[in-house]
This record gives sequence, C-alpha cells and structure tokens, in this order.
Amino acid sequence: MNAPDPQALHAALAREQARFADTHPRSRESFAAGQAHYLYGAPSHWMRRWAGGFPLAVKSASGARVQCADGLDYVDFCLGDSGGMCGHGHPAITHAVAEQLAHGATLMLPTEAAAWVGEELTRRFGLPYWGFTTSASDANRAVIRIARMITGRPKVLVFDGCYHGSVEEAHVALDAQGRTVLRNGIHANAVDHARVSRVVPYNDVQALREALAPGDVACVLAEPFMTNFGMFEPLPGFLDELRRATRETGTLLVYDETHTFSSGPGGVTGRDHLEPDFFVVGKAVGGGVPVGLYGASQAVAERLWQQVPKVNPAEVRQSAHLGFGGTLAGSALQVAAVRAVLSEVLTAPAFAHMTRLAKGLAEASRAVIAGHGLPWCVVDLGARMETMFVPDPPRNAAEFRTSRDDVLEALLHVYFMNRGVLITPFHCMLLMCPATTEADTARWLQVLREFCAEFAGDASR
Repeated sequence: MNAPDPQALHAALAREQARFADTHPRSRESFAAGQAHYLYGAPSHWMRRWAGGFPLAVKSASGARVQCADGLDYVDFCLGDSGGMCGHGHPAITHAVAEQLAHGATLMLPTEAAAWVGEELTRRFGLPYWGFTTSASDANRAVIRIARMITGRPKVLVFDGCYHGSVEEAHVALDAQGRTVLRNGIHANAVDHARVSRVVPYNDVQALREALAPGDVACVLAEPFMTNFGMFEPLPGFLDELRRATRETGTLLVYDETHTFSSGPGGVTGRDHLEPDFFVVGKAVGGGVPVGLYGASQAVAERLWQQVPKVNPAEVRQSAHLGFGGTLAGSALQVAAVRAVLSEVLTAPAFAHMTRLAKGLAEASRAVIAGHGLPWCVVDLGARMETMFVPDPPRNAAEFRTSRDDVLEALLHVYFMNRGVLITPFHCMLLMCPATTEADTARWLQVLREFCAEFAGDASR
C-alpha cells in the first residue's frame, strides 16, 4: 500500500489553504468582520472548523448546491451536517413553513396537523408515544431525565467515540489505558462524570455486560450504527446482545437516530424492526426548522404515567413541569415542517434514490482508492458514506483513533473545496439529498481521482 508522504501533505495543505484564501476574498473579509461580535468569528463556533482557515460566506443554497459570496458554486455533500438532508430550500417545506408562519408560528396550542404527524412517526419508527423538542440534544436530555425518573438509577452508559449533542453524560471517552476521560477538550462543567456516566467500547459485549451488571445504569444512549467519529457498523449479533443485556438488567435502551435516519424512511430502527425503549431523531426531520423528537414505548409510557398521571381527575389541568420541554417545543411551525418532510420530501422513493447514489458512490470510491494502492476504506449506510484512512473498517473508536491524520484530513477537505465540493468539516462523511444527481457524485469521483493520483506513493503511478 502507498501511504502519502507526510512532508508532501504538509506542503500541499499550505498550498491549498493559500489558494482558498486567494479565491475567497469576500468570505475572508466576512469572517474577519465577525471577529468583532462573535466569540469565534461566526454565529456558531463550529463554523470555525472548516479547513480553509475561515468558513465560506454563503450567498444562496438550493437543492444540493451552494453559492458563496465570492460567486463560486459547490456541490454540497455536507448538507448542514445532516440538517439539510432534505436539500436546501425544498419547495414543499418552504410552502408549508411560509403558510404556517402566516397563520401563527408558536401558539402554546396544538394544530390539527399534529395528529397526522404523531400517527406517521409511529408508523415509521414503531414507538407509540412522542414528544417534540427544539433539538436532538434536548430530546436526548428529555429521555435521560425520564429514564432516571422511572428507574431511580443515576448513570447513563454511552459508547466510546459517541456524539449525542450537548448532553453532559455523553461528553466522555476512553483513553489509551481504558480510563474514562472527557472527550475532545470539553470542560467538565462542574459535573461529576464518574457519578453520572459510564463508557465502553462499541461492539464489545463483555464490556457492556460488565458495565451494566451493577444495576445502576438508567439507560444506554446509542446509535444503532455509530457515526460522527468514523462510521462503525455493529458486528453481527451485537444489537441483539445489547437489547438482551439491557432487558436482563432493567436498563432502558435509547436509539439516537439523528444521523442514522439516513438509512431509510424509518431509520435503522424501522428498517431492522428494532425495539428500543426510546427513540430520538432531530436535524433532518425538521427540514431546516429546529426540531427534535423523542418516542417512548408503551411500557415506558405506562411507567411515566405512574409518576405523573396522564389523566388526574383531581386536577383541572396538568401542572407537572417534568424538567424538559420549552415554550417553542411542539410549535405549529415545527409540526408543519415535520409534516411536509415526512409526507412530501423524505419519502420511500426519495430514500431509494439517495441510497442508490450513495452506494454507487461508495463502490466507485473504493475502486479509485484501491486503484492507487492507498490504505483507506469506505463505509456506507443508506444515503451516507465516509472515507477513513485505515485499510479495514474499524469496529470501534480505539481502532479508528489509530488512523487519524489531521493533516491528511484537513488537506482532503480544502482540496475538495478548492474544486467545488463540500463535505462535512468534522470528518470525511458525505450525505445525499433528494436533489443530489449522478453529475454531483461524478464530480466527487473526479476530484477523488485527482487527489489520489497526486498523493499516492510512486508505486501507484
């Protein structure tokens, strides 16, 4: 195999970043102006993570295309890090949101559309009861609170390498010695993570069972196919063992499918008929309107109603705050957006189109990489694929960490941006939307060929 030369990578990164700065003067000026009013130069500090040295200032976006303030056009495989999985400015969502805005955005009252949305969520994902939040982070925090309420247990178990939003219990990882540490420089925030969190390697049944054995874990918070720190497929039988172990120990199982919703209309849960106690989804399901959703099983709902009755004849109204929610949760605008997404945009035919493109692109990318003798692999799930700089798909975060090459990753990102292709800035993950075309995937492949030809070892030439 022909691993790229490290010195050549450093030189190429400097060259590509200089090219990016030269060709994006208005974006550079916009970011410089942002330093005066934003902590990290842009409305979100995450926007600072693009590899060019500053983020693009976007002028417009439509479907799978973005145009920056400098007048350059891009094929967008980032899609708002999944939030834009519907594609930018989809007419059905635009119409539904505009119509609802004209009739009231947030009312502290339900609309008639809410009944259809609840029924469709149950049909797709299998859980009978649902609640709205304003983000998947909030939805995860809600189900953790409910899980602690009905189990009386303090801990949340997560898998090493996970990402579940701004959830304190999930801000943990395993170091090289297998000790629990805070991940990625996150501040402890006065939280005793040893008291509230437990973390184990993904795909490790023995470690999972040992961690659940003390009986102090309220819930396991997991993706059924790990993403966001590489992509790790569950080994055969692992999800069955996870479900069995949680049931045996009285632990509730939460599947967060905010990313894995890309696998199909019902996510992995709907596709494989999984039976979690809670289900969480966010980002894409709102079509750009901030939405998080959590679903609960019949058994969970009945246990919750024992704590806070669904109907209490002694009360004129429901008065329990419960510690989660928010006045914008379940707004008329959210409900209208979700209805449009589920009924007209992220439909079975749309997922079939997106999955076909992603699978074809993954297979073609593997062929390009193999043809240049590079020690990299490609993993795909539904409408999503990721390139990882390791010969074989990793099984867990520890294996993936050995492959991390910050210079190579940054170079790939800015190299593709300089040639009109955007991918998620945090990793090498691509996502398709209903508007993605064969020409878009062909563009990615052409740039990949150029990249591999330039940086593969001499033996491949």
